[in-house]
This record gives sequence, C-alpha cells and structure tokens, in this order.
Amino acid sequence: MHHAVNSTTPLAAAAATNVVDSVGNWFTENSGALVSGLVNILIILLVAVVFRAVMGRVITHGVRRMVRSHQRINQATAKAGNLVTRQATEAEHTGQRQQQRARTVGSVLRSVASSVIFGVAFVMILGEFGINLGPILASAGVLGLAIGFGAQSLVRDFLSGIFMMVEDQYGVGDVIDVGEAVGTVESVTLRITKIRDLNGGLWYVRNGEIMRVCNMNQDWANAVVEIPLDYSVDIAHAERVIETTIDEFAAEEEFRSKILEKPDLSGVIGIGNGSVTVRIIVKVKPGEQWALGRALRGRLKSRFDVEGVRVAYPVLPGNGLGVTKQG
Repeated sequence: MHHAVNSTTPLAAAAATNVVDSVGNWFTENSGALVSGLVNILIILLVAVVFRAVMGRVITHGVRRMVRSHQRINQATAKAGNLVTRQATEAEHTGQRQQQRARTVGSVLRSVASSVIFGVAFVMILGEFGINLGPILASAGVLGLAIGFGAQSLVRDFLSGIFMMVEDQYGVGDVIDVGEAVGTVESVTLRITKIRDLNGGLWYVRNGEIMRVCNMNQDWANAVVEIPLDYSVDIAHAERVIETTIDEFAAEEEFRSKILEKPDLSGVIGIGNGSVTVRIIVKVKPGEQWALGRALRGRLKSRFDVEGVRVAYPVLPGNGLGVTKQG
C-alpha cells in the first residue's frame, strides 16, 4: 500500500506540471489579445461614462432653457395684455412649479439616455468577449416588440405626461376641466393626474386619456355675472345702477388688487320668459373669478333692493308642462 501511493505521486506531479505549462502557454499565446480586449472594454466604459455625463448636461441645459423661454413668453403676454403684476407669493409659487417641472422632465430624459448609452456599451462589451450578438439582438427585438404591444397604453401615458410638463399645461393647485373630472389638481406624475372635485371626490386620470384640458388658473380669468331683470324694468336706469355698483366694487381695497381691468357691462344679451338678461364681465387674477363673482352678485342684489330694480321671476306656461293645476 505504501509503495502504491509513492508510485502515483510522480504521476500527479507530472499532470500538474502539464496543466501549469498549458495555462502558461495559453497566456503567452493570447496575452496580446487579452490585453487588447481589456483595453477595449475599458475604453468602451470610459466613453459611455463620458458620453452619459455630456448628455446629462445637455439635457439639463436644454430643459432649463425651455422653461426660461416659456417664462419670457408668459411675461411678454402679460405685458401685452396690460396685466397687473402678480404678488410675490404667486411669482414664487410659479417659479417653484416650473423648477419642479424642469427637474421631473430632466430626470426622465437622463434616465432614458442612461439606459440607451449603457445598453449599447453592454452589447459592445459582449462582442469583445466573442459572444455572437445576432441571436441576442433578435431575441431582444422580439421581446421589446412584445412589451411594446402589451404596454402601449403605459407608454402613451408617459409620453403624454412628458409633453404636458414641457408645455406647462397645468400644475398642482390649478383648477382644470378634463372632461368628466373637474376640480383642483392635487398631484401630477408622468402617468396620472389626481383631481379633487367640488364634492371632495378624488379622480385618478391617466395622462394618455386626457384629450383636452381647460385650465381656469392660467394667466387671467373672467368673472361672468348674468342678471335676469324683470321685463318691465327701465333698462337705461338699471344699467346706470349697475355701472355705479361695479365701479364702486372695483374701487374697494378688498377687491382692487384682484381685478386686472375695469369691469365691463356688456349690455342686454337675451330677452325671453318675462326677463331681460344683462351680462357683466370682470377680468381678474386666475383663481379669483368665483369669489369675486359671488361678491359682485351680492353687492348688486343689495343695490337693486335700494334702487327698486326688479329681478325677473320665471313665467310658467298657460298650459302644458309646468302648469300648476288647482281644484
């Protein structure tokens, strides 16, 4: 038994020597290719990192430039319309919203750029290892096509969210109308918009499903007040009372800072059902149209009571629908 172990020891040593020699010969023969491959991989990684950094700076600069251009356009529009300068708190809110929008859009674009750049770099590194890329690229193409068909609504939501933020269609705090959902925007993401309606319900609206948006809090708004006067009222007298009331209303300190232009009495816009309807339009700061409209209606009601201007009552038809029968 002792002799058998001693006899196998030289064989094992010879085998180990052959393995070491084979490995050494392989490294000697392929050292050039190995070093060249490692250098190529390092160059690919370095180029990818540098290109990613450059693209990140370009995207950040481009998004900021778009936001600044949008700000200049808004300022020029405000000046052309002779709008009153907004208060500091409103300007600060707008600036914060635009900065948040720029950060969100920039982050998404940088993530997309990183995925594309490092994905290409990974494929090139696999090529350096001698891996056949044909089947991999074909499989990736089929998989991407399948994912694209399956998640096309999700892609549409994200694209719509990006364009919505770039164009600044609406933001948190705006009152918007997107169809069935009408209310105040509480949250905006790339996929969904949360809207709180007047009844307190919270709507989750996918950005890809929004076909049109009415933003009631952008730049300026109109408080529209329509008053049905009795058909027997002297229109000239009623208009004088209304003109005096709205001028006094606009001159009050409580409302003066919120009104952008002198209130306009449009005149008679309708006659029917025993009434003569007049319309008043007041150009106000965004978001103030509802409160000012309520205040103006209350002021007009009080003045009408003093001046004896009668408001119309609905006239029921003599027969048919709406008739009250007695007996």
